[in-house]
Amino acid sequence: MKLTAHRGVSSLAPENTLAAFRKAADMGCEWIEIDVQLSLDKVPVVIHDQSVKRCTNGDGIVAQMNLASLQSLDAGSWFSEAFNDERIPTFEQTLLLANELNLKVNIEIKLYPGDDIALLCEKIKEVIVQLNIDTTQLLFSSFNLQALKQIHALLPQVRRGLLCKEIPDNSLDLLLEIDAFSMHCHYQFLTAQQTAKIKQAGYEIYCYTVNDPEKVKDYWQWGVDMMITDKPQAYVTI
Repeated sequence: MKLTAHRGVSSLAPENTLAAFRKAADMGCEWIEIDVQLSLDKVPVVIHDQSVKRCTNGDGIVAQMNLASLQSLDAGSWFSEAFNDERIPTFEQTLLLANELNLKVNIEIKLYPGDDIALLCEKIKEVIVQLNIDTTQLLFSSFNLQALKQIHALLPQVRRGLLCKEIPDNSLDLLLEIDAFSMHCHYQFLTAQQTAKIKQAGYEIYCYTVNDPEKVKDYWQWGVDMMITDKPQAYVTI
């Protein structure tokens, strides 16, 4: 049974923080999923939302704040007082910790209207190359096909997964277009027939965000390869 801790173990620690990633390692997770976007000064940082408001004590748009401003925010106390010292991590800090903890990383290339796709992909590449990260430990994912094409050109050796809510009718054409490794979809919209089609074409298939293992107990038999979950601890008992 293969699991990815969604934004780390985000049910037990503030999402997309080093604390959440450490929880994943402590629980024996093989993979974590993170979201990467650029700060105003073009540093890749790990945060999901376009705004810092939901997951910090601040307010503002990530792309309009420099790294110093972003890392001055408290990214943990909204979740629990136990995490008062947590900060928004950089992509570099996250990869270094993942390497230390032997975690594989699903890197979602997170884009919002007006973001520079090429620049974000270039900055992601720079960090990976600078740190000399083993690319077999990484997987890129995105809802944005152009981002996956761009990162393919920059780092062709890193696997790519196409994110979608529902698997489109032309899914095999899209996967071929980006030389994909996997298809990632919302579990509620997946069927056994779609799974068979994707698997027969040679791709892996991952489901997000599955917090109740009972809801997907048949999916493993269908051939689903990975569940992306906020609650990897829920799978321990099944």
